Amino acid sequence: MYLIVTRSFPPELGGMQNLMWGLSVEMSKNFLIKVFADFQENHKEFDKKVSFSIDRVGGIKFLRKIRKAQLINEYLKENKVKGIIADHWKSLELINTDKKKFCLIHGKEINHSKGSLLNKRVIKVLNSVEKVIANSEYTKNLAITKGVNQEKIIVINPGVNPVEELNEKSLEKVESLLKIKTPRLITVSRFDKRKNHEKIIMALRNLKQLYPGIVYICIGYGDEEDNIKRLVQELDLGPQVMFFKDISTDLKNSLIAKSDIFVMPSIMHKTSVEGFGIAYVEAAQYSVPSLGGKDGGASDAISHNQTGLICDGNSLDDIYSSLNLMINNKKYLELGKNAKLNSKKFEWSKIIEKYKKILS
Repeated sequence: MYLIVTRSFPPELGGMQNLMWGLSVEMSKNFLIKVFADFQENHKEFDKKVSFSIDRVGGIKFLRKIRKAQLINEYLKENKVKGIIADHWKSLELINTDKKKFCLIHGKEINHSKGSLLNKRVIKVLNSVEKVIANSEYTKNLAITKGVNQEKIIVINPGVNPVEELNEKSLEKVESLLKIKTPRLITVSRFDKRKNHEKIIMALRNLKQLYPGIVYICIGYGDEEDNIKRLVQELDLGPQVMFFKDISTDLKNSLIAKSDIFVMPSIMHKTSVEGFGIAYVEAAQYSVPSLGGKDGGASDAISHNQTGLICDGNSLDDIYSSLNLMINNKKYLELGKNAKLNSKKFEWSKIIEKYKKILS
Protein backbone atom coordinates (compact mmCIF):
# COMPACT_ATOMS: atom_id res chain seq x y z
CA MET A 1 0.00 0.00 0.00
CA TYR A 2 1.03 3.58 -0.70
CA LEU A 3 -0.24 6.67 1.10
CA ILE A 4 -0.90 9.87 -0.83
CA VAL A 5 -0.79 12.91 1.44
CA THR A 6 -2.15 16.13 -0.01
CA ARG A 7 -3.44 19.54 0.96
CA SER A 8 -5.03 20.04 -2.48
CA PHE A 9 -7.68 17.57 -3.64
CA PRO A 10 -11.10 17.55 -5.35
CA PRO A 11 -13.88 18.45 -5.08
CA GLU A 12 -11.88 21.68 -4.61
CA LEU A 13 -10.94 23.09 -8.03
CA GLY A 14 -7.46 23.98 -9.25
CA GLY A 15 -4.34 22.78 -11.03
CA MET A 16 -2.78 21.14 -7.97
CA GLN A 17 -6.09 19.47 -7.17
CA ASN A 18 -6.26 18.05 -10.71
CA LEU A 19 -2.66 16.83 -10.46
CA MET A 20 -3.17 14.99 -7.17
CA TRP A 21 -6.48 13.57 -8.38
CA GLY A 22 -4.95 12.27 -11.61
CA LEU A 23 -2.00 10.78 -9.74
CA SER A 24 -4.31 9.09 -7.21
CA VAL A 25 -6.55 7.60 -9.91
CA GLU A 26 -3.61 6.22 -11.88
CA MET A 27 -1.87 4.93 -8.75
CA SER A 28 -5.07 3.13 -7.73
CA LYS A 29 -4.99 1.19 -11.03
CA ASN A 30 -1.59 -0.21 -10.15
CA PHE A 31 -1.36 -0.25 -6.34
CA LEU A 32 -3.48 -0.29 -3.21
CA ILE A 33 -3.59 3.34 -2.06
CA LYS A 34 -5.05 5.49 0.68
CA VAL A 35 -5.38 9.27 0.43
CA PHE A 36 -5.12 11.70 3.36
CA ALA A 37 -6.61 15.00 2.18
CA ASP A 38 -7.96 18.25 3.62
CA PHE A 39 -11.63 18.58 4.50
CA GLN A 40 -13.94 20.10 1.88
CA GLU A 41 -17.53 21.11 2.56
CA ASN A 42 -19.03 18.93 -0.18
CA HIS A 43 -16.55 16.04 -0.06
CA LYS A 44 -18.86 13.23 1.07
CA GLU A 45 -20.74 12.79 -2.21
CA PHE A 46 -17.47 13.03 -4.14
CA ASP A 47 -15.67 10.50 -1.93
CA LYS A 48 -18.48 7.94 -2.30
CA LYS A 49 -17.79 7.69 -6.04
CA VAL A 50 -14.07 6.87 -5.88
CA SER A 51 -12.55 3.39 -5.80
CA PHE A 52 -10.00 4.08 -3.05
CA SER A 53 -10.09 5.18 0.57
CA ILE A 54 -9.92 8.90 1.44
CA ASP A 55 -9.52 10.28 4.97
CA ARG A 56 -10.37 13.98 5.34
CA VAL A 57 -8.90 16.22 8.03
CA GLY A 58 -10.47 19.56 8.96
CA GLY A 59 -9.75 22.48 11.29
CA ILE A 60 -7.65 25.62 11.03
CA LYS A 61 -4.56 25.23 8.82
CA PHE A 62 -1.88 24.96 11.54
CA LEU A 63 -3.83 22.50 13.70
CA ARG A 64 -5.00 20.58 10.63
CA LYS A 65 -1.39 19.92 9.63
CA ILE A 66 -0.58 18.58 13.11
CA ARG A 67 -3.73 16.47 13.31
CA LYS A 68 -3.21 15.00 9.84
CA ALA A 69 0.38 14.07 10.67
CA GLN A 70 -0.75 12.40 13.92
CA LEU A 71 -3.34 10.33 12.04
CA ILE A 72 -0.77 9.29 9.43
CA ASN A 73 1.85 8.42 12.06
CA GLU A 74 -0.70 6.20 13.83
CA TYR A 75 -1.77 4.62 10.55
CA LEU A 76 1.84 3.82 9.68
CA LYS A 77 2.29 1.95 12.98
CA GLU A 78 -0.76 -0.23 12.41
CA ASN A 79 -0.61 -0.94 8.65
CA LYS A 80 1.82 -2.26 6.06
CA VAL A 81 2.78 0.75 3.98
CA LYS A 82 5.48 0.68 1.27
CA GLY A 83 5.81 4.42 0.86
CA ILE A 84 4.31 7.90 1.03
CA ILE A 85 3.82 10.35 -1.85
CA ALA A 86 3.22 13.97 -0.81
CA ASP A 87 2.09 17.02 -2.76
CA HIS A 88 4.18 19.50 -0.73
CA TRP A 89 7.16 19.49 1.62
CA LYS A 90 4.92 20.74 4.45
CA SER A 91 2.78 17.61 4.08
CA LEU A 92 5.81 15.52 5.17
CA GLU A 93 7.34 17.82 7.77
CA LEU A 94 5.71 16.18 10.82
CA ILE A 95 5.55 12.59 9.57
CA ASN A 96 7.94 10.30 11.44
CA THR A 97 8.71 7.08 9.58
CA ASP A 98 11.48 5.07 7.99
CA LYS A 99 9.17 4.22 5.07
CA LYS A 100 10.20 5.57 1.67
CA LYS A 101 8.94 9.11 1.10
CA PHE A 102 8.50 10.87 -2.23
CA CYS A 103 7.76 14.58 -2.48
CA LEU A 104 6.46 16.54 -5.47
CA ILE A 105 7.82 20.05 -6.00
CA HIS A 106 6.22 22.69 -8.21
CA GLY A 107 8.20 25.94 -8.06
CA LYS A 108 7.07 28.79 -5.86
CA GLU A 109 6.72 26.73 -2.64
CA ILE A 110 10.48 26.09 -2.60
CA ASN A 111 11.52 29.53 -3.88
CA HIS A 112 12.75 30.99 -0.59
CA SER A 113 16.02 32.85 -0.02
CA LYS A 114 18.88 30.44 0.62
CA GLY A 115 19.71 30.34 4.32
CA SER A 116 16.31 31.70 5.40
CA LEU A 117 14.26 29.81 8.00
CA LEU A 118 11.79 28.60 5.37
CA ASN A 119 14.61 27.48 3.07
CA LYS A 120 16.17 25.47 5.91
CA ARG A 121 12.85 23.76 6.60
CA VAL A 122 12.42 22.94 2.88
CA ILE A 123 15.93 21.49 2.60
CA LYS A 124 15.58 19.44 5.79
CA VAL A 125 12.45 17.75 4.45
CA LEU A 126 13.51 17.30 0.82
CA ASN A 127 16.97 15.97 1.59
CA SER A 128 15.41 13.31 3.84
CA VAL A 129 13.14 11.76 1.18
CA GLU A 130 13.82 8.92 -1.26
CA LYS A 131 13.08 11.02 -4.34
CA VAL A 132 12.11 14.62 -5.02
CA ILE A 133 9.78 14.72 -8.04
CA ALA A 134 10.12 18.05 -9.89
CA ASN A 135 7.39 19.08 -12.34
CA SER A 136 9.92 20.51 -14.84
CA GLU A 137 13.61 20.98 -15.56
CA TYR A 138 13.23 24.57 -14.37
CA THR A 139 11.92 23.44 -10.98
CA LYS A 140 14.70 20.84 -10.69
CA ASN A 141 17.36 23.50 -11.31
CA LEU A 142 15.66 25.90 -8.89
CA ALA A 143 15.69 23.19 -6.20
CA ILE A 144 19.41 22.57 -6.75
CA THR A 145 20.22 26.27 -6.36
CA LYS A 146 18.23 26.30 -3.10
CA GLY A 147 20.26 23.41 -1.67
CA VAL A 148 18.36 20.23 -2.53
CA ASN A 149 20.59 17.22 -3.18
CA GLN A 150 20.78 16.90 -6.99
CA GLU A 151 21.03 13.10 -6.77
CA LYS A 152 17.56 12.90 -5.22
CA ILE A 153 15.72 14.89 -7.91
CA ILE A 154 13.89 13.39 -10.86
CA VAL A 155 11.71 15.30 -13.35
CA ILE A 156 8.22 13.94 -13.98
CA ASN A 157 5.87 16.35 -15.73
CA PRO A 158 2.22 16.51 -14.59
CA GLY A 159 -0.17 14.29 -16.54
CA VAL A 160 -3.42 14.92 -18.39
CA ASN A 161 -6.34 12.67 -19.24
CA PRO A 162 -7.23 12.11 -22.91
CA VAL A 163 -9.81 14.68 -23.98
CA GLU A 164 -13.45 13.69 -24.17
CA GLU A 165 -15.60 14.45 -27.18
CA LEU A 166 -16.80 18.02 -27.10
CA ASN A 167 -20.44 18.82 -26.48
CA GLU A 168 -22.10 19.98 -29.72
CA LYS A 169 -24.36 22.46 -27.92
CA SER A 170 -21.36 24.05 -26.22
CA LEU A 171 -19.52 24.31 -29.54
CA GLU A 172 -22.55 25.94 -31.14
CA LYS A 173 -22.81 28.37 -28.22
CA VAL A 174 -19.16 29.35 -28.65
CA GLU A 175 -19.59 29.96 -32.38
CA SER A 176 -22.64 32.13 -31.70
CA LEU A 177 -20.63 34.12 -29.12
CA LEU A 178 -17.50 34.56 -31.25
CA LYS A 179 -19.24 34.76 -34.65
CA ILE A 180 -16.71 35.99 -37.24
CA LYS A 181 -14.12 37.20 -34.72
CA THR A 182 -10.63 36.08 -35.72
CA PRO A 183 -7.84 35.50 -34.80
CA ARG A 184 -8.85 34.15 -31.40
CA LEU A 185 -6.52 34.33 -28.38
CA ILE A 186 -7.34 32.67 -25.06
CA THR A 187 -5.99 32.46 -21.51
CA VAL A 188 -7.34 30.10 -18.85
CA SER A 189 -5.79 30.94 -15.50
CA ARG A 190 -6.13 32.85 -12.27
CA PHE A 191 -5.93 36.60 -12.62
CA ASP A 192 -2.66 37.30 -10.84
CA LYS A 193 0.49 39.24 -11.65
CA ARG A 194 2.65 36.35 -12.87
CA LYS A 195 0.10 35.23 -15.47
CA ASN A 196 0.79 38.56 -17.24
CA HIS A 197 -2.69 39.44 -18.56
CA GLU A 198 -1.77 43.13 -18.55
CA LYS A 199 0.98 42.84 -21.17
CA ILE A 200 -1.19 40.59 -23.35
CA ILE A 201 -3.89 43.27 -23.34
CA MET A 202 -1.32 45.97 -24.14
CA ALA A 203 -0.04 43.88 -27.07
CA LEU A 204 -3.65 43.38 -28.15
CA ARG A 205 -4.05 47.14 -28.61
CA ASN A 206 -1.30 47.07 -31.26
CA LEU A 207 -2.42 43.79 -32.83
CA LYS A 208 -5.88 45.27 -33.33
CA GLN A 209 -4.40 47.65 -35.90
CA LEU A 210 -3.28 44.68 -38.03
CA TYR A 211 -6.17 42.32 -37.23
CA PRO A 212 -9.38 44.33 -36.63
CA GLY A 213 -11.39 41.15 -35.95
CA ILE A 214 -9.09 39.90 -33.17
CA VAL A 215 -10.62 38.69 -29.90
CA TYR A 216 -9.05 37.78 -26.55
CA ILE A 217 -10.94 35.34 -24.30
CA CYS A 218 -10.08 35.44 -20.57
CA ILE A 219 -11.36 32.57 -18.41
CA GLY A 220 -10.71 32.78 -14.69
CA TYR A 221 -10.92 34.90 -11.57
CA GLY A 222 -8.50 36.32 -9.01
CA ASP A 223 -7.06 39.34 -7.24
CA GLU A 224 -6.10 41.18 -10.44
CA GLU A 225 -9.52 40.89 -12.12
CA ASP A 226 -10.63 44.48 -11.44
CA ASN A 227 -7.28 45.92 -12.55
CA ILE A 228 -7.34 43.93 -15.78
CA LYS A 229 -10.90 44.95 -16.61
CA ARG A 230 -10.02 48.58 -15.88
CA LEU A 231 -7.07 48.39 -18.30
CA VAL A 232 -9.34 46.97 -21.02
CA GLN A 233 -11.64 49.98 -20.63
CA GLU A 234 -8.76 52.48 -20.54
CA LEU A 235 -7.37 51.07 -23.81
CA ASP A 236 -10.84 51.00 -25.38
CA LEU A 237 -10.64 47.25 -25.99
CA GLY A 238 -14.10 46.31 -24.71
CA PRO A 239 -15.21 44.76 -28.04
CA GLN A 240 -11.95 42.77 -28.30
CA VAL A 241 -11.88 41.18 -24.82
CA MET A 242 -14.37 38.66 -23.42
CA PHE A 243 -14.37 37.58 -19.75
CA PHE A 244 -15.75 34.29 -18.44
CA LYS A 245 -15.79 32.70 -14.98
CA ASP A 246 -17.79 30.02 -13.19
CA ILE A 247 -18.55 28.32 -16.51
CA SER A 248 -19.00 24.60 -17.18
CA THR A 249 -16.07 22.41 -18.16
CA ASP A 250 -17.82 21.75 -21.49
CA LEU A 251 -18.02 25.44 -22.30
CA LYS A 252 -14.44 26.08 -21.17
CA ASN A 253 -13.10 23.27 -23.36
CA SER A 254 -15.20 24.40 -26.31
CA LEU A 255 -13.83 27.94 -25.99
CA ILE A 256 -10.29 26.52 -26.00
CA ALA A 257 -10.99 24.25 -28.98
CA LYS A 258 -12.42 27.13 -31.00
CA SER A 259 -9.44 29.40 -30.23
CA ASP A 260 -6.27 29.82 -32.29
CA ILE A 261 -3.56 30.56 -29.71
CA PHE A 262 -3.31 29.93 -25.97
CA VAL A 263 -1.51 32.92 -24.45
CA MET A 264 0.22 32.84 -21.06
CA PRO A 265 3.69 34.47 -21.19
CA SER A 266 4.22 34.09 -17.44
CA ILE A 267 6.80 36.07 -15.50
CA MET A 268 8.36 35.71 -12.06
CA HIS A 269 6.54 37.94 -9.57
CA LYS A 270 8.34 38.16 -6.23
CA THR A 271 8.82 34.44 -5.38
CA SER A 272 5.84 33.28 -7.47
CA VAL A 273 6.80 31.41 -10.65
CA GLU A 274 5.17 29.09 -13.20
CA GLY A 275 6.80 25.75 -12.41
CA PHE A 276 5.30 23.96 -15.43
CA GLY A 277 1.96 25.12 -16.85
CA ILE A 278 -0.42 22.22 -17.42
CA ALA A 279 -2.79 24.65 -19.19
CA TYR A 280 -0.41 24.70 -22.19
CA VAL A 281 -0.77 20.92 -22.56
CA GLU A 282 -4.55 21.04 -22.12
CA ALA A 283 -4.76 23.59 -24.94
CA ALA A 284 -2.44 21.47 -27.11
CA GLN A 285 -4.86 18.55 -26.81
CA TYR A 286 -7.29 20.63 -28.89
CA SER A 287 -4.64 21.53 -31.51
CA VAL A 288 -4.13 24.98 -29.96
CA PRO A 289 -0.47 26.09 -29.74
CA SER A 290 0.77 28.28 -26.89
CA LEU A 291 2.80 31.38 -26.25
CA GLY A 292 4.64 30.89 -22.94
CA GLY A 293 7.18 32.89 -20.97
CA LYS A 294 10.86 32.09 -20.51
CA ASP A 295 10.60 32.53 -16.73
CA GLY A 296 9.61 29.16 -15.29
CA GLY A 297 8.94 25.72 -16.69
CA ALA A 298 6.88 26.51 -19.78
CA SER A 299 9.61 25.13 -22.04
CA ASP A 300 8.88 21.64 -20.68
CA ALA A 301 5.30 21.98 -21.97
CA ILE A 302 6.02 24.01 -25.13
CA SER A 303 8.61 23.04 -27.71
CA HIS A 304 9.79 26.41 -29.09
CA ASN A 305 9.00 26.85 -32.79
CA GLN A 306 7.42 23.39 -32.87
CA THR A 307 4.33 23.44 -30.64
CA GLY A 308 4.30 27.15 -29.88
CA LEU A 309 6.71 29.92 -28.91
CA ILE A 310 8.60 30.91 -25.77
CA CYS A 311 9.08 34.66 -25.31
CA ASP A 312 10.34 37.13 -22.72
CA GLY A 313 7.18 37.85 -20.76
CA ASN A 314 8.74 41.04 -19.38
CA SER A 315 9.06 42.47 -22.90
CA LEU A 316 5.93 43.89 -24.48
CA ASP A 317 7.71 43.96 -27.85
CA ASP A 318 8.56 40.26 -27.61
CA ILE A 319 4.97 39.32 -26.72
CA TYR A 320 3.62 41.42 -29.59
CA SER A 321 6.10 40.15 -32.20
CA SER A 322 5.66 36.51 -31.08
CA LEU A 323 1.88 36.72 -31.39
CA ASN A 324 2.16 38.46 -34.75
CA LEU A 325 4.52 35.72 -35.97
CA MET A 326 2.05 33.02 -34.95
CA ILE A 327 -0.92 34.83 -36.50
CA ASN A 328 0.79 35.83 -39.74
CA ASN A 329 0.00 33.34 -42.53
CA LYS A 330 -1.89 31.32 -39.87
CA LYS A 331 1.30 29.72 -38.58
CA TYR A 332 -0.72 28.70 -35.53
CA LEU A 333 -2.35 25.94 -37.63
CA GLU A 334 0.93 24.12 -38.21
CA LEU A 335 2.06 24.68 -34.61
CA GLY A 336 -1.31 23.42 -33.39
CA LYS A 337 -1.01 20.12 -35.28
CA ASN A 338 2.42 19.57 -33.73
CA ALA A 339 1.11 20.54 -30.31
CA LYS A 340 -1.66 17.94 -30.44
CA LEU A 341 0.79 15.17 -31.35
CA ASN A 342 3.20 16.28 -28.62
CA SER A 343 0.44 16.34 -25.98
CA LYS A 344 0.16 12.54 -26.15
CA LYS A 345 3.38 12.13 -24.17
CA PHE A 346 1.77 13.90 -21.20
CA GLU A 347 -1.17 11.49 -20.91
CA TRP A 348 -1.41 9.85 -17.50
CA SER A 349 -1.05 6.35 -18.96
CA LYS A 350 2.53 7.32 -19.95
CA ILE A 351 3.34 9.54 -16.96
CA ILE A 352 2.39 6.85 -14.42
CA GLU A 353 5.04 4.53 -15.89
CA LYS A 354 7.68 6.97 -14.63
CA TYR A 355 6.20 6.83 -11.13
CA LYS A 356 6.11 3.03 -11.22
CA LYS A 357 9.78 2.99 -12.17
CA ILE A 358 10.91 5.04 -9.15
CA LEU A 359 8.55 3.25 -6.75
CA SER A 360 9.97 -0.12 -7.74
